[in-house]
Amino acid sequence: MKSLINAPSAPFSKLGSLKIHLRTHTGERPYKCTMCSAAFSQTGSLNNHVRTHTGENPYKCTVCSAAFSQPTNLKIHMRTHTGEKPYKCTICSARFSQKGSLKKHIITHTGERPYKCTICSFAFSRPEHLKVHMRTHTGEKPYKCTICSAAFSQSGGLQNHTKTHIADKPYKCTICSAAFSQSGNLKRHMRTHTL
Repeated sequence: MKSLINAPSAPFSKLGSLKIHLRTHTGERPYKCTMCSAAFSQTGSLNNHVRTHTGENPYKCTVCSAAFSQPTNLKIHMRTHTGEKPYKCTICSARFSQKGSLKKHIITHTGERPYKCTICSFAFSRPEHLKVHMRTHTGEKPYKCTICSAAFSQSGGLQNHTKTHIADKPYKCTICSAAFSQSGNLKRHMRTHTL
């Protein structure tokens, strides 16, 4: 190890910084969480992790009431106020405030579909689309109507259904007095006039 510390090409000005860096090569994680099995190479990383157990959010937004356990999360949040979008797509002009959002966007250009259904041959570009698709296999319908017993696998289905309970029928036929709560029902009705 001494030969590494004294190496002339080392870009570290302090011995402590070099020791921390060397842990990326050795895998050493001497700072252990007392609440779970997590271990870290730096005390700062341990302190940030402990906040996931304590719920402490010391990093507060100066614009709104949001607070965060880690400074990087506050920095990302501040972009909602400043409008800063530092991550730019190299293919089109789209810009994003978060690196993860850019990664998701790039897939729209490549056509990649890395999220594959384990039951059938469908594959998706986004994990949330796979999650919705899986409900066709499981029969899960998490979106429940608060007025009747109807339930739906997608939020859009519930939104359309809720309109059937509303007395307001904004979609009016221009030929007769019929009115509908959904545009699709009006379109179907209009076909009865063209037959």
